[in-house]
Amino acid sequence: MAVFVALGAFLMTLAGGWTALRVTDRRHLVLGLAGGLMLGVVGLDLLPEALHAAGREVFGVPAALLLFVAGFLLAHLVERLLAVRQASHGAAAGTGEHGGRTPQVGLTAAAAMVGHSAMDGVAIGAAFQVGGGMGLAVALAVIAHDFADGFNTYTITSLYGNARRKAVAMLFADAAAPVAGAASTLFFTIPEQLLGGYLGLFGGVLLYLAAAEILPEAHHDHPAHSTVLCTIAGAAFIWLVVGLSG
Repeated sequence: MAVFVALGAFLMTLAGGWTALRVTDRRHLVLGLAGGLMLGVVGLDLLPEALHAAGREVFGVPAALLLFVAGFLLAHLVERLLAVRQASHGAAAGTGEHGGRTPQVGLTAAAAMVGHSAMDGVAIGAAFQVGGGMGLAVALAVIAHDFADGFNTYTITSLYGNARRKAVAMLFADAAAPVAGAASTLFFTIPEQLLGGYLGLFGGVLLYLAAAEILPEAHHDHPAHSTVLCTIAGAAFIWLVVGLSG
């Protein structure tokens, strides 16, 4: 049952990616919306869940928040290391068609999205182990925000200069991940504290990508009010999803 329900997440993820693919002529609006969606997912979905699941504190600070900061710094470090590596091979940072961005960063970020989607599938499977009602509630929440996951996966991959076929491949991997995650719960489960720590770390990575990369790029060529409105709409959409699924 969990795997069957996870197929809904598969379809919703593809729908989000297809939407990002079709509106490339309004790239600044796409990026503005993606930034808002990512901000909403981090602040309204991932962090509250991480704080609830991780529980314990480390030297007076919730472990989930420490991992959140660590995820932000890790994303920054990875991007800087890859940029230095690119510059050492003759591609000076800040130049080129994609402003010195390295495609590996986009693929790494998309891979993290795939991993997160797999964890969504694990959450569906674990909830069905508790009971059918709980499983359906969690599945509806996952399916609702997987549209944003698919949208962001395609956008992140293509933003860093990867070929369209790679962006589509990462989109399909992200769509299949919840199904694989749900199927894996037939064999094992993840402790709640470990899951909370992972959500905190992943939230930090997403926030870095939204604040340091996607939103600045959205306003680089088109500093329009409509882009800001798209960002607000993205965050509001996640608020609506969280409210309805709660």
